Amino acid sequence: MPVDLGLPLVRSRRAPAGDAAGSAHRSGGLRDQHGRTAVDLRVSLTDRCNLRCGYCMPPEGLPWAAKESLLTDAEVVRLVTLAVRDLGVQEVRFTGGEPLLRRGLEDLVAATTALRTPAGAPVRASLTTNGIGLDRRAAPLAAAGLHRVNVSLDTLRPDRFLALTRRDRHADVLAGIRAAREAGLSPVKVNAVLLRGLNDDEAPALLRWALAEDVQLRFIEQMPLDPQGAWRREDMVTADEVLAALQEHVVLRPVASSVRGSAPAQTWQVEDRAGTTGTVGIIASVTRPFCGDCDRTRLTADGQVRTCLFSTSETDLRDLLRGGAGDAELAAAWRAAMWGKRAGHDIDDPGFLHPQRPMSAIGG
Repeated sequence: MPVDLGLPLVRSRRAPAGDAAGSAHRSGGLRDQHGRTAVDLRVSLTDRCNLRCGYCMPPEGLPWAAKESLLTDAEVVRLVTLAVRDLGVQEVRFTGGEPLLRRGLEDLVAATTALRTPAGAPVRASLTTNGIGLDRRAAPLAAAGLHRVNVSLDTLRPDRFLALTRRDRHADVLAGIRAAREAGLSPVKVNAVLLRGLNDDEAPALLRWALAEDVQLRFIEQMPLDPQGAWRREDMVTADEVLAALQEHVVLRPVASSVRGSAPAQTWQVEDRAGTTGTVGIIASVTRPFCGDCDRTRLTADGQVRTCLFSTSETDLRDLLRGGAGDAELAAAWRAAMWGKRAGHDIDDPGFLHPQRPMSAIGG
């Protein structure tokens, strides 16, 4: 039976009135007209990836961005520093493409975790990765100050992994997950997307595996971010379907004591027939949008500010930076971009437009 995910729908909040509305975004943090403030920065480091997951890119891959168009390490550090020092950012997530393909990743993590907010709090740094190469990099990344990792793994079967990703690297991903846990990157979160007719029967098995491996499993509804534009809502495995499949094998209780806030996942306490306990998360981006509490701002690998995964416009900080703009000008452009953030992604609107960039070029 359908389960209430407990996720807030898009809601509009009161914007500043009168003169305050015109000046609210000209100083301070990254506020928008709907009462939200962005404190979580997602930084894409590359659009390249060593997998070819069908919901992200075609088998032949995509045209990669020219190297000179990408932010240099120094430019990334400058913009991250600006975001923390002047714009209220408290957490930085490095993404891609596949961020482990970026040389110098450990140095970027170390520079980020050395920052302190104006209140003196340390900046938390995390990483979203497909896990390939993480077995070699987990310990150095932890030494650089990385706090935790999210690893994508959609199946426990090597044959299905090959079919889904077009690469025979399943064992490498599992090795990366174990290395992350051993390096103390905690919690290790594993993100799974179920695709109808391909791996939609694996929810219970993935959960059993996650409980045994002591990692936090999260199921994510497939979103319309594929470059082919083939996504159809009716083909998507919904959060309710995932929960129904799990409830045939385990008892799920909403974690009532936790306040979801801006976190995208709603969490359930799990108890199986053997008495094993743990948690599982569901990110229902499509069927239960949580835009009303979004606290994210995004920086692409080529230096564009995006206010949302589904934005149809961007603000160019790279050319401003390379043109000699000072920190005040860069901060003003970033604030102005976020002030114009829309209330929600409008996936259910008949006029919804797919982003021009695929997920690999936006950053997860």
